[in-house]
Amino acid sequence: MKALREKGSKSKVYQEFQLTGLTISEILGDNAHAGLYIKLAKQFDANHLLSIAKRVAETKNIKKKGAYFMRVLLSKDNKSNGSR
Repeated sequence: MKALREKGSKSKVYQEFQLTGLTISEILGDNAHAGLYIKLAKQFDANHLLSIAKRVAETKNIKKKGAYFMRVLLSKDNKSNGSR
């Protein structure tokens, strides 16, 4: 929550899921789709989303990290793990 307050003083982040979505967009280097990640953070567990984003960011040879993140998130194996 401390990070939320610090980020809130610089931008218009009021909810924890907003901070999670923005963090995911920064990890993936995909700021153009920050709204999508905020929406996903509202629907799915934050820890689950962040772990997927970190795994994708660490994987080499991925040109479109945002697309790969969505593929991993919506795969059948992952679908039941992170929804709220």
